[in-house]
Parts: sequence; structure tokens; C-alpha cells
Amino acid sequence: MIVIGSNSEVAQAFVEKALSSGEKFEKIFLLTSHRETTEKFARHIDVKYIQTSEVIELDLMKENNFQELENVQSHLLFCAAGFLGKGTEEGLYDIHNTRRIIDINYAHLVPLITYFAKKMETARHGTIIGLSSVAGDRGRQSNFIYGSAKAGFTAYLSGLRNYLNDKKVHVMTVKPGFMKTKMTEGLPLNPALTASPAEAAAHIYNAYRKQKNIVYVLPVWRYIMAVIRNIPELIFKKLKL
Repeated sequence: MIVIGSNSEVAQAFVEKALSSGEKFEKIFLLTSHRETTEKFARHIDVKYIQTSEVIELDLMKENNFQELENVQSHLLFCAAGFLGKGTEEGLYDIHNTRRIIDINYAHLVPLITYFAKKMETARHGTIIGLSSVAGDRGRQSNFIYGSAKAGFTAYLSGLRNYLNDKKVHVMTVKPGFMKTKMTEGLPLNPALTASPAEAAAHIYNAYRKQKNIVYVLPVWRYIMAVIRNIPELIFKKLKL
């Protein structure tokens, strides 16, 4: 398995869900920009599941040529890389914030996934799971920079799924709503609309086993976003969402 954003609580919960469900991998490659934290997780799964892993440091804020990934290959890729950044009110005119959101969620992430997609296409086997966001379903004033990057990522995964379908490679788009993670710490989240990393991982793993295409972590978000997408623009632009 290849894990992009392996310091993510959801990514780590997914790895543990897969291993506890009986999956076994020749090696799990943990790509991260925080080596020390990820190495602790690598030691954990080694001891608990007798699972070999390798930590690879990769910073999505930098342009990468992927030379260090030449020998990294797997039939399963799980991508949980993401950066919420500052909200629109405080971060709209912060150029560094904007660049970081776009680079990590889209601009530098897409070439990395495409790199591995080519390997899977050659092998004619594999699954790519990408965590996008409900924020990409429609731009809203509270987080439209983040939402626009996730919208682009959702469109990328959709096109990649279409392209790889007849090449025996499956692409699954995951759209989490609220999740209780470090990234959302301090935000006023509605408990009824919020999933824990373990709950999200279990739902994603079940969807992976069923080869689903588009998955909302909590099904209620499918209906919430359907309503939001269909509000007429004349009304929508006046709303505080």
C-alpha cells in the first residue's frame, strides 16, 4: 500500500482497518512531510500487525521529480493529503496561505498521484482512493479557496477514473464532511454531522471492498450538498455559508 499524507488520522485509521480486516501487504510506503511522527506509526503497525513499512519524506509544498519513488509500487494507493488553511475572512489576501492550500490540495498533489497511476496502468491492476471534500461541491464564502482546490481535485479524480476504467484500475473519490481531526481542531462542528477518523476509515474501507466510485463518509452529506448545489445563484450569493 502507498499512503500519501500518512500523518493524517484518517489515513492511519484506514491502514489499521485494512490490516485488522486481514489485508497483508508486501510493504506499506508511508509518504509524509513529518518523518518523526510517521515513524512512530510505522513502528506501531510493525509491532501490532507484523507489517513491514517504509517512511519516505515528501513535502508537497515543493516541486518533486519523484526519483526517490522509482521503486515504490503497490496495487493500492490511499491519498489523505490536505491542508485547510486559514478561513476566507482571515486568509483571503494572504498569498502564502492561498499558495499552500492550492499546492497541497491540488497543484503538487495531482502530479504525484498521476505518477503512481501510470505504474498501475502499466500493471493493469490497482485502486486509487483520494480524499477530496464536500467543500468542492460548490464554492461558499467561508472557504472557497480550499473548496476550489478540492473541486479541482474531485474533477481530476473523476477524469482519472474515466481514463483508467478500461485499464483495470479503479479510482474512488471520498468526500468527507466534518471530521474530528487535528485539521478541524477548534472549529464548532455539529456532532450529528461529524465522523471520527475510525468511523470514516471503516466506511471508506467498506466502500473500497465494494469498488464504489463516489463516497460521502456520512451519507447525510450527500443530501445536504444536493440542496446546496441546487440553490439558485440569485439567492445563493446572498447567503452566509
